[in-house]
Formats: sequence, structure tokens, C-alpha cells
Amino acid sequence: LHLCHHNLEKMGTEKIDNTHKLLLDVCMAAKYEGASLQGYHDKHKGTNPDSQLCTELARSFADIGDIIRGKDLYRGNDKEKDQRKQLKKNLKTIFENIKKENNSKLKGLSLDEIREYWWEENRETVWKAITCGTHKGDTYFRTTCSMNGSGAQANNYCRCEGANVNIVPTYFDYVPQYLR
Repeated sequence: LHLCHHNLEKMGTEKIDNTHKLLLDVCMAAKYEGASLQGYHDKHKGTNPDSQLCTELARSFADIGDIIRGKDLYRGNDKEKDQRKQLKKNLKTIFENIKKENNSKLKGLSLDEIREYWWEENRETVWKAITCGTHKGDTYFRTTCSMNGSGAQANNYCRCEGANVNIVPTYFDYVPQYLR
């Protein structure tokens, strides 16, 4: 993931001291990750004709959610292990800073609960970032949108249409990583 290679683990935690700066960095990482996946999608589709870009983006989106919430199970190679260890350490410090800054609102929550809360509050924005380079007609594989009282596919830039345009059409981020 670009999340590990371009943003958080290389940035000093003193620069990310609030939720807005964290959201900016996560969205930038998601945007780069989405662009990277889009660049490989046509080649991948050559050997996997049923592959859909939105589904690939949804899986990567879920991985970002796992990293943010501290639930990432992927171990990686030795080089990536060091980067992941640094990322894990940085995120712990960042969420401690966020807790301090929002002490009245978050004081009763553990760091794990704060990470869950942060993801729930910001997942819609991260979805917009990871799908920002998609096109009209790019479709998510399940009918997850509600349209005129029935189900519909997210086929408008990997998003639902109309009043539901801001709804994230996937719940992969809540499916345990080993089941995806």
C-alpha cells in the first residue's frame, strides 16, 4: 500500500498532531493507492476479465481501514516489516496526540476505540480519495445502493447516485482481513 511507502511512516509524528492532518495524510495515501491500482487494472483485467476496478479499490480501502484501526494482519517481507513497525509506532503516537487534543470528548476511550471512532468518522472521505480517479460506469460488484426502494449497483465513479452519492458502497473494511 502507498500508505506505508509515501506518507505516514516517513512523516514525523510531531507534524501530525491532530485529526485533520491525519485525515489529509490518509487521503493522500488513498489517492495514490487508487491511482496505482487504476494503472495496473487494465493489465490485470487481461488475465482476469471479470475483475472490476471498484472491487479492487474496495479491498485496498479495507486494508487502509485495517491499518488505521490497528488490525492489519499482513506481515510482508523483511523490508516491509520494518516500515510497518514504524507505521504502527507512529500511528500509536498520532492517536495519543489526538486523544490529548480532544480530551473532553475522548478521555473515556481506549486508543483502540479512538482508532475505530476515527475510521468510522472519516471512512466516507477516504473512500472519495481512493476513488477520485474513477470514471462514470466504473461499477462495484454488489448491489449496495438504495434506489427507488430497491437495490442498485454503485456504477457512478464507484459511488451510489443521487442522494446516496456520499455513502460508501462497501463494508469490506468491517470484514476480517483473513476472510476477504
